[in-house]
Amino acid sequence: MTTSTKSDSAAKRDVTKLQRAIVDGLEDVKAHDIQVFNTEALSPLFERVIVASGTSNRQTKALASSVREAVKEAGFPVPRQEGEQNGEWIIVDCGAAVCHIMQPAIRQYYRLEEIWGETPVRLKIGAAKPKPAELAAKKLAAKQAVEKAAAENTVVEKKPAAKKAAAKKPAAKSATAAAVKKPAAKKPAAKKTTAAAKTVKTVVVKPSTPRTAKPATAKPAAKRAPRAKA
Repeated sequence: MTTSTKSDSAAKRDVTKLQRAIVDGLEDVKAHDIQVFNTEALSPLFERVIVASGTSNRQTKALASSVREAVKEAGFPVPRQEGEQNGEWIIVDCGAAVCHIMQPAIRQYYRLEEIWGETPVRLKIGAAKPKPAELAAKKLAAKQAVEKAAAENTVVEKKPAAKKAAAKKPAAKSATAAAVKKPAAKKPAAKKTTAAAKTVKTVVVKPSTPRTAKPATAKPAAKRAPRAKA
């Protein structure tokens, strides 16, 4: 008996959580005249029927997609959907709850409230959305992911700085290469100066030879002078 009561209470909690998610999805796109009905005594297939109105085909399609996303985020299976092509009446089957999104003229014609409206459910429209433990865990995981990404970005930003420093090294090599090339260019100029010096020495040596020859010719004139005295 205790296990059955626990399962029943858990099932009721799931139903209330599901209907809250559906209503939140409808409110996000500003649905009109949202009504919730308890159908436990009327049908064994589902326990809630939710009816809402959209003013155009675009709004009804947006309401249906918003309901599907809200139900998925609440942890329930992805609902099935019918009537999306027409857009006048879209049915979103969420399992234990069925949501009918209708345009005003279609809603007035079929009057689903008269069929399922024996036991309406009082629900606060515009109430604050609940924050389950799953959403809190997702937020924590998202924060951790952001912190990791920030840490990785700081590490990645430091690496290019090291690359820039490494890129400066070839510039130093080019400077040394230029320094080596400059002395090599000066060596031919030194050779030219030594060659010019050699040519000057040879020119200076040539005039010395005729000066030594002149005294050799003057010696015979000194010998002829005593003969004139006799």
